[in-house]
Amino acid sequence: MSRSQSVEDYLKTIYKLEQDTHKGVSTSSLAEGMGVANASVTNMLKRLSEMGLVNYESYYGTTLTDAGEKIALEIIRHHRLIELYLKEMLGYSWDEVHDEAEKLEHHISEQFEDKIAEMLNNPIVDPHGDPIPTKEGVMPAISSEPLTVLKEDQESIIIRVKNQDPELLRYLEDQGLIPGVKIKITKKEPFNGPLQLSIENEHTTTIGYGVAEDIYVMKKEESKAQGV
Repeated sequence: MSRSQSVEDYLKTIYKLEQDTHKGVSTSSLAEGMGVANASVTNMLKRLSEMGLVNYESYYGTTLTDAGEKIALEIIRHHRLIELYLKEMLGYSWDEVHDEAEKLEHHISEQFEDKIAEMLNNPIVDPHGDPIPTKEGVMPAISSEPLTVLKEDQESIIIRVKNQDPELLRYLEDQGLIPGVKIKITKKEPFNGPLQLSIENEHTTTIGYGVAEDIYVMKKEESKAQGV
């Protein structure tokens, strides 16, 4: 099936929104995610439905069909492999790789994808800790939860940073808050207030609740059990 870059972008965005909400994707949320008008989304959804890639009904939300999900996972795999390749092999920083991968993800061949994966020893996560779908179209299940759900003095390891805004990523790296780092909440202000963190038991920093919601962690006892 011939498909455009726009079709692939829509499918990828629908997939991510479905994973976030665990329900059908509304036209307005998809329009926001794509940065287009609602009318443009409606027209594209009708087209995707005719192609057998989405289940679309007005007022009930949109979900991907099996065929649509397969394409979405293929593009996400390309994107995340490229991000890791750019960082590990070409020296890009983790705040630079997302925009570059957005440009390249639609244009690599299956052979090039295989070569990248082989060179990187078939990784399961990208530089931000996001899971990389397998070549067979399976998204790895990685246990993690938002930092905000932890209690004071509960130790954990950063697994993933969900928000990939370059400015935020640079800030987090400056604070030492990157995947693989051990952290502990030493003070948690009430009413969604800021969190004071101990980082690797070496220094402390304070971050806002909104930032903490995008940092996903694994509790220390769970990480030991899973060999992280």
